[in-house]
Amino acid sequence: MIRASAHPALPTMKYRHFALPLLASLTLLTACSKEETSAPSAPTAAVTTPIEAAQALDVLAAQGKGFAAGKILSANAVYVLFDPQCPHCARLWEASMPLHTSVKFVWLPVAIMNAKSAPQGAAIMTATNPVQAMTAHETSLLAGSGGTAASADIAPDVLAAIKTNTALLERLGATSVPYIVARHQRSNQVVMQAGANDTQSLATFLGL
Repeated sequence: MIRASAHPALPTMKYRHFALPLLASLTLLTACSKEETSAPSAPTAAVTTPIEAAQALDVLAAQGKGFAAGKILSANAVYVLFDPQCPHCARLWEASMPLHTSVKFVWLPVAIMNAKSAPQGAAIMTATNPVQAMTAHETSLLAGSGGTAASADIAPDVLAAIKTNTALLERLGATSVPYIVARHQRSNQVVMQAGANDTQSLATFLGL
């Protein structure tokens, strides 16, 4: 059983169980779900066709828009769909940082939490140094300061990218974030997981 790190300033979230094909037992994960907020999600793109697991990585690579962190030149990317207002996404960001020397993460912002989600996602995506901007944002969010101050005036192409990412999340059948899609480095199988966990558990999930 894996325990997500507790934080006194975080709101209470629902706990969900997900069966991971490459782990011997069920893992207790924490995630932010759009059902937990009364704020509407960002409008999604017209395509609603479900994405099969076998095609998930190819679809995210072709249609997802975000920023890369870690081992940039790696051909094996790990995709993370996240909402900038989700504290569990912030915890996963922290947990992923020790793996940056061996893993390429591609973070795709979505907007399912509240009105700040899309502007903050846009600000991080378009920053001169997105990794630095993401670190500053998540530090602020976990400290209870709300994250990066961002303008609601978003460039149309950037807003369209966030809407597409949000649609991809829904097409994957996910109802909460963070949502990870990766290729297990030992089995070569596509694996998916909703929720945040610690660095060691993340490494095990990725087959490191």
